[in-house]
Amino acid sequence: MRNKIDERLDDLRESGRKGLMSHVVVGYPSLEAIRELVLAMGEAGVDFIELQIPFADSLADGPTIQVACERALARGTRVRDAFEIAEDLAGKSVPLLFMAYSNTVYRYGVEKFCRDAAEAGVSGLIVPDMPLEAAEREGFLASCRRHDLHNIITLAPTSTQERIAKNAAIASGFVYCMSRQGVTGAQLGLAPDVQEYLARVRERTTVPMAAGFGISSRERLEKVLPYCDIAVVGSAVIDCIDELGSAGTQQQVAAAKGFLETLAAGLAGAGSPLSL
Repeated sequence: MRNKIDERLDDLRESGRKGLMSHVVVGYPSLEAIRELVLAMGEAGVDFIELQIPFADSLADGPTIQVACERALARGTRVRDAFEIAEDLAGKSVPLLFMAYSNTVYRYGVEKFCRDAAEAGVSGLIVPDMPLEAAEREGFLASCRRHDLHNIITLAPTSTQERIAKNAAIASGFVYCMSRQGVTGAQLGLAPDVQEYLARVRERTTVPMAAGFGISSRERLEKVLPYCDIAVVGSAVIDCIDELGSAGTQQQVAAAKGFLETLAAGLAGAGSPLSL
């Protein structure tokens, strides 16, 4: 399987640079703003973008993303909107991934969800509450393979060595290491043992590693970059938008872009990628 994620990983490998993945909630601050945000993120130096399909009971999300999901849903954002936005942006942006919860995938239909995502130009899927056993039993892994989608495995600091090994055996694209147990959130920071945890995962994986949760500054970015290949910044971007309150879309997009540019500037000097 090769898609846009693989092409971008090849580019990172050839340039000797670490990658940056960012995150938007479809429908927040508006559907129109999402299109501008995604394009601006690519211009800022982001390599991969998660389009989160809003869900009312988002267990892995902290307050920032939960509120963004609630507001998007209150404005009437539908699952179909995510597919339409992806289709509109796929040929204009860096690789896109859907981040969704398993209930959304099941209600839509596993095979149909994967097929429609691929047809919309999405390159990978992140479903953090779907364990390996369910992904195999429900045909999710098979559907991802059938439609050339990378199923991005998520791991947490509490993952046992056995669990890491089992997930690593079926990982494709890259693995997403949550750098802290619990929920997302820029204010919560990194776990004190994050480097040891990432080193444990590194020993058992053969695909690149992404690390996220709590990365909200150059300082925190630099703490994880020596131990991973891709840094993930999500809540902090939405915080940039929230801080502007009722400001217009252009100001919100500019704030998010400026913040991401400061992070992207630190990628080239972060040392050679370890597993790209």
